[in-house]
Amino acid sequence: MSSTAQIGVTGLAVMGSNLARNFARNGFTVAVHNRTAAKTRALVEEFGHEGDFVAAESAKEFVDALERPRRLIVMVKAGEPTDAVIREFAPLLEPGDVVIDGGNAHFEDTRRRERELRERGIHFVGVGISGGEEGALLGPSIMPGGSPESYDALGPMLERIAAKAADGTPCTSHVGPDGAGHFVKMVHNGIEYADMQLIAEAYHLLRKVAGYSPARIAETFRTWNRGRLDSYLIEITAEVLAHVDTATGKPFVDVVADAAEQKGTGRWTVQTAMDLGVPVSGIAEAVFARAVSGHAGLRAASRGLAGPSAQPLAGEAADAFAAKVEQALYASKIVSYTQGFHQIRAGSEEYGWGIDLGAVASLWRGGCIIRAAFLDRIRAAYDARPDLPGLLADAGFAQEIGAAQDDWRAVVAAAVAGGIPVPAFAASLSYYDALRAERLPAALTQGQRDFFGAHTYRRTDREGSFHTLWSGDRTETTA
Repeated sequence: MSSTAQIGVTGLAVMGSNLARNFARNGFTVAVHNRTAAKTRALVEEFGHEGDFVAAESAKEFVDALERPRRLIVMVKAGEPTDAVIREFAPLLEPGDVVIDGGNAHFEDTRRRERELRERGIHFVGVGISGGEEGALLGPSIMPGGSPESYDALGPMLERIAAKAADGTPCTSHVGPDGAGHFVKMVHNGIEYADMQLIAEAYHLLRKVAGYSPARIAETFRTWNRGRLDSYLIEITAEVLAHVDTATGKPFVDVVADAAEQKGTGRWTVQTAMDLGVPVSGIAEAVFARAVSGHAGLRAASRGLAGPSAQPLAGEAADAFAAKVEQALYASKIVSYTQGFHQIRAGSEEYGWGIDLGAVASLWRGGCIIRAAFLDRIRAAYDARPDLPGLLADAGFAQEIGAAQDDWRAVVAAAVAGGIPVPAFAASLSYYDALRAERLPAALTQGQRDFFGAHTYRRTDREGSFHTLWSGDRTETTA
């Protein structure tokens, strides 16, 4: 088999197939391979008219079809299946070749694989791909890690197939070494969890407090999507809420089970944030909200617990409350991005990746699930101040969240009074209040830790660490 393909894709489930088609549509010759050869043949038979494909039935045929340096994209299930594919293909590759993992791998696995293949002279690139099946075909947001040399070989091709922002900029760039790309994709998904939960809480409040129907809430979201909340998730929320179930004639949202599933990336975001000591409370509550929704037995056993019921508003009062919900949603959204970008900065410092936060905001402007108009402003904020400690330290975002905070508090208070759970709204507001507080009760926590474990504490009036002899005469010693 002649080496004519510029890139290859192995693993032809929907995401892999659509990515291969995207490359072919953009003028590249694409080698395609799947463990089941019938799937490879089916792809070429159905979509061969879209571009140039080279079908390979064996690993050797696949590798032989690729021009040097070989670029091989692995699109299989994360974990052991990815390792199995690497073990199969690595002996067939040569120094300078590039193996790309386009799945939702844990960034620590990516770091390990990059290290192992680097010892053999092979580049390994962990690539975060966001946009779902449609994005893979029409243009996703692409977050590649790996060495600068691997991006030299791969980057121009990714830039061709990636989504384009409104200004025409491709939504991809070299994120950083080894696991940086998959780390950024993980945090992207954590922000996505928060964004979705915040939208769900806004919907719940509009339904229970404002008394709006799903159809009216759909129109409300369409209106919001023409303003500062302009985003893909707000757009599709309106579509979901407007949909009517054909079997029952009821609003679609009323016939769907209220138990949300998750694939793990949101959970990884929270676990990693805890390892890094980064507060991502809004994101964490979004993950926990999905977990609570899935515990049907626990929820059923708790339905008799005492608590208030919200009394729906009407007329102008309902509309006024809806306007407050928009403020709360926007303010909480700023917090979720603040937390996510803080985590990316902390990860970058921990692992020495040198991630450009403005560039991350730029590559999320199109193709990905959390694409939103205000990402342009986030990019501008970090471009202007690369050392910006957090989005709330930016004057523009601080002014907006300050203007929203009264309505934000009113919405959370109404939810509490009506017995409506709003964990992400409330956690985001508490995070905001914690950042702006002059003093936090952590001083008491430090005293408690020193009392029971002699863990020491620091003082406000002089340097050093100290311990009080709590079981003795309570004098203070220098640690």
